[in-house]
Order: sequence, then C-alpha cells, then structure tokens
Amino acid sequence: MKFFGTKAARGGARPVLARAWGSGGVALGEWPASYEAQVRAAVLGNPVAQRAMRLVAEGASGTALTVAGVEERERRKIAALLTHCSAGQPLVETLASHLLLHGNGYVQMLLGADGLPAELYALRPERVSVEADGRGWPAAYLYRVGDSVTRLSPQDSAGRTSIIHLKALHPLDDHYGLGCIGAAAGAVAIHNAATVWNKALLDNAARPSGAMVYEPGDGSVMSPEQFERVKREMEVAFSGAANAGRPMLLEGGLSWKAMSLTPAEMDFVGLKAAAAREIALAFGVPPMLMGLPGDNAYANYREANRALWRQTILPLLGKIFGGLAQGLQGWWPELCLRADLDAVPALAEERGALWDRVAAADFLSGEEKRAMLGMGAAR
Repeated sequence: MKFFGTKAARGGARPVLARAWGSGGVALGEWPASYEAQVRAAVLGNPVAQRAMRLVAEGASGTALTVAGVEERERRKIAALLTHCSAGQPLVETLASHLLLHGNGYVQMLLGADGLPAELYALRPERVSVEADGRGWPAAYLYRVGDSVTRLSPQDSAGRTSIIHLKALHPLDDHYGLGCIGAAAGAVAIHNAATVWNKALLDNAARPSGAMVYEPGDGSVMSPEQFERVKREMEVAFSGAANAGRPMLLEGGLSWKAMSLTPAEMDFVGLKAAAAREIALAFGVPPMLMGLPGDNAYANYREANRALWRQTILPLLGKIFGGLAQGLQGWWPELCLRADLDAVPALAEERGALWDRVAAADFLSGEEKRAMLGMGAAR
C-alpha cells in the first residue's frame, strides 16, 4: 500500500527514521504490503498486536466444545479429533489465528484405515491459492512450499470434503477472505516507528543537546575536510548515552549553543497510545484488556472481557465450528458443533441469569427449556 509521501521520500537526504522505521527499510508514508511482512512487523515485532492475537486465539482454543447430532461413542471420537494437536499445532487456536490475521483457514482432512477422518491439519493460508474452473468456481487448491506445488482436490472420490476452506467476509473477493492484519498495518507502522524514535531520543539524552556554530572573525566558512573532521569527532566523543554530560573542548572560532525540543514535539507517548488503540480495534479486543490508557468505553474490566467474548471470540468460534461441522457431515450427516457457553467464565453471570429465567418459566416444557438453553434433546 502506497500513500502520501512516497515521492518526497525518494529524493534528497532524509532522516534515518524517514527512510526506515525498522529493519524492513520501509519508506516514509509506506508500510509492509505483503502478508508475511505485515505478520513480521505486527505479530513478531509489536507487543500490542501479538497480545491481541493471543487473547483471541488462546481464548477460542480454551473454549469447551459441545458435539451434538451423533451417538455418544461417535461424540467422544469427534471431540478427540478436534482437540488433537496435529504435528504440535492445536487445531482451533491455529485456525483462529489464521482467520484473524489472513482471513482464510484451510484444513486438510486425512483419513484412517477405516475410512473415517483420523486427523485434521491446518495449512498455512499464505501458501494456499484457489484454482478456479472456467465458470469461476473453485476446482482445486494449490499448496506451495518453495518451488514445490501440490494440487489438492476439495473432495475425495466419494464426493466427501477433503479440504475445508474457512474464510472471513471479503466484499471484493469471491475466493478469499479478509483478515485484520492489513487494516492494522498503518497503526503497527506508527507504533513501531514511535518506539524506534523514542529509543533514539533516549540514546541521545532525549533531546538534541545543541548546535556547534563556527564564528571566525574574518567571516570565512569551514572547508569540507574541517567539517567532516568536526562531525566525526562529535559522533565519536560526545554523542550517545555513554557520553551524556561529558564536557566539550572547542577550538577557536567554534561556539556551542544549547537546544531543546518543545513538549509537543516530544509527545510520542500519546502517538503510541493512539496507534495501540487502533491495533486493538482491528483485532476486536477492547483496549482496556490490553492495559492501554485513554479508553473509557467500558464501565469496568468485566464488561470489557464480556464484550471480547460476545463480539470477537464467539463469532469466530461459530465460523470455525460451523465450517468444521459442514466438512465432517459427509461421515456424520447430523453433526453439530458449538461452543459450550456455560463453560465460559466471562459469561457466567449472564448465563446464570438466563438459567434462572428459564427455570422460572412454568409455561415451558422441558424440551423447550433445553432448546432455549442451547442444549440438545434429552436422551
């Protein structure tokens, strides 16, 4: 993504932070455009984005699962299949992070000797591309690792699902979902740049300490060799935190004038806080849960935690469980997967109130009460 300032950043000498806010060498007014670069800048290099992703993904992974529509024996088998760590990756946590960041989740279904699903493995979404047929419908999935390309069919020979594709809504794309990492890229770039800038200020005593002024009596100027020598000596002997407060010895014709920045020019704390709130907003996490200042949208921490579950984690789990159930219905046609809301601590208060209201409704039958509480029919 290229916005304002690109042309200005290409010409002439620019400050170091204008040329690159971090190790990625991104020009002024730009931030990473590729998914991998955005993940490296955000999840790997930004504490706010990483914590926001972990809050959502780990919360989704720790939610109890309810399996309905099958016999008790099959229920235990399906629950074990979905909670099994395939190649060390927890399925629900991995899919939650993929959907949150990339907007797409791909699950490869591996069958056992009995013909039933034996393992579910989440594929890296940036490695998968959709191969469409002549009418624009997905015909296959291409999985690329380096120079190797594997063609995966969405269905097996019996017409049952072999690749489950989960995706967040993308209003401009028919085949791929929309993640939040792109929307957060600008705020991440600002937050990272403010961090690097503040570090540079600390390394230089938090201010430009002054200016060296050449004032000879005859009105001449310094030669290029003299200027480079003075500049080099200043950098070696007086710049940096290790030389803070060191006295200066000046030659004839040189004078020192102290300088400082205004408080408004040094107000990078407010800039970082605003960028951090935008990052949390993109990930669907209330800023209060991130310990960020300046957010008073929630009365207390409990309300913010409840909003996180109701507005972010539970809708994400609904998408994941719904997609997995649909993919497994080739073997278990009546399968239904959903989160056990009674096992979510953040929702305990409102679930308790719901139970009390339903229990006091004498005009409802037992089956109607179970349906209102999200429970299956009594066996």
